[in-house]
Amino acid sequence: MDDVDATVAQMSRNMLTSGDWITPRVDGVVFLEKPPLFYWPMAISYKVFGVHDWSARIPFALSAIGLACLTCAFGVWAFGRKAGFYAGLCIATCIGPFLFTRIVIPDIILTLVIALAMWAFLRALDEGEAHPRFWAFVLAASLGTGLLIKSLVGVVFPVGAGLLYLFLTKQLFSNRTWKRLHPISGFFIALLIAAPWHILATLRNPPYFYFSLHSGPGEYHGFLWYFFINEQLLRFLNMRYPRDYNTVPRLWFWLFHVLWLFPWSVYFPAIAKLSFKPVDRAGRARLLALCWTGFILVFFTFSTTQEYYSMPCYPALALLLGSAMAAGGEWIERGSRVLLAISACAAITCLAILIYVRNLPTPGDISGALSHHPGAYSLSLGHMEDLTLQSFAYLRFPLLVAAVAFLAGAVGNLLYTRHRAFLASAVMMVLFFHGARLAMVVFDPYLSSRPIADALLKSPQGKLIVDHHYFTFSSVFFYTDATALLVNGRFHNLEYGSYAPGAPPIFITDENLKSLWSSADRYYLVADRSALPRFEKLMGTETLNLVIYSGGKMALTNHSFPGTLLPQVGN
Repeated sequence: MDDVDATVAQMSRNMLTSGDWITPRVDGVVFLEKPPLFYWPMAISYKVFGVHDWSARIPFALSAIGLACLTCAFGVWAFGRKAGFYAGLCIATCIGPFLFTRIVIPDIILTLVIALAMWAFLRALDEGEAHPRFWAFVLAASLGTGLLIKSLVGVVFPVGAGLLYLFLTKQLFSNRTWKRLHPISGFFIALLIAAPWHILATLRNPPYFYFSLHSGPGEYHGFLWYFFINEQLLRFLNMRYPRDYNTVPRLWFWLFHVLWLFPWSVYFPAIAKLSFKPVDRAGRARLLALCWTGFILVFFTFSTTQEYYSMPCYPALALLLGSAMAAGGEWIERGSRVLLAISACAAITCLAILIYVRNLPTPGDISGALSHHPGAYSLSLGHMEDLTLQSFAYLRFPLLVAAVAFLAGAVGNLLYTRHRAFLASAVMMVLFFHGARLAMVVFDPYLSSRPIADALLKSPQGKLIVDHHYFTFSSVFFYTDATALLVNGRFHNLEYGSYAPGAPPIFITDENLKSLWSSADRYYLVADRSALPRFEKLMGTETLNLVIYSGGKMALTNHSFPGTLLPQVGN
């Protein structure tokens, strides 16, 4: 897909082809926002399987599977086989991890590493553990790895949650605690893992020392300042420049977890009936899960947030849910009845929409039936606001699959209780996820520019120009493996790196575009359809030849060839 998805996939390919595994680059511009374990797994996957869109997703798919298995194993160790199974089932079939792994972001890998760190922390302290030193070293290695995945939050979350747990259990100032955790040797293990890349990235992207808290346009202060001060501290304080992100309102950020953990969130009230007294392994694990969840949610209450930022607390919530589901009780039965009602209503709604749109025409692709809310796109789910009732006419089969899924869930929760009802709910989610996957195929022309890339690959050779920002049409870069000039695209993520010494001159203005377009060389211009009147005024209609129109986007060329057309605003 366009935006971060294809951008990160292409950056990983750039690492592989250039041999520079230290400094990520976008269209030749240094991109210093994220640590390397965002890119290295994809680059390794390309090396093994070749460069494909599916091979870019293998590390994230394996991380999701590993997270489900780890959560299950953690639950088995802490609560027993049944609770562990339910915890793994929760994390494997709830909406959040599925939804947020449709795009290439590092949070699922970070969540896996933080979950391992928390389990290692608890095992290192456990009186019955035969190898506490081993688990202390696993904890340290996890912290070092977390630094390479998403920088300081990879350490702040597990350390903050762990310190809160130690304080509540009155172990914070105990000599026994620190003897078992081996903090000094652990520090050097984490340093050994994380320091080499940070040192090399600093040396390759000077200046080395700049500590101003001012962040503004036209400034370049090297890797160290941007990565730690601008991207970590100033972002937390909502003072980062460029401000190319938005934030979810705090109340919604908290309430969304009912959706992210659905369908198992209907059992949240049952968690209140559990014992959190640290008198046995189960009680200690529940208390740690509570500290783990609470620390992350409170942290983001005082920071800028995206919907998926709290993903590292999903395993903790899954462990609490698994423990509650295994314990049973009145609140579990009530939760199942609530889930029955929700599933039945969802099935009826899907069928009603399906009946309403059954005869609606579906010309072209789904982009023509969607509304547009650009102001919402800085949030990860901003495109959800684009849905209209007419757009569901393009989603008839996915709607049918979703209706069948919800109907199966409703019937299962009506006929069965406890274990069988849980399995029926899991089956419901698997079917629903399949319907969601089918829907994403329908959305592909709108969310991706692959059809445009395919058309360009079949066209005569020429130079590529992209209107606006790289991220807007990033899948064109991935599928063509090309570089491009960017028209008025020097803003947001690419702005800082564009001022680095030796940055490529890829940013051009409308006047530059007009000059290039009138030359003898062939150029291809990829842009949103809404930009056509601007191009007609700037370059004249006689030099605008349409190569392809797809998903509200178009590719033009300045020299016609068989198959090109004169573009029209209404087409």
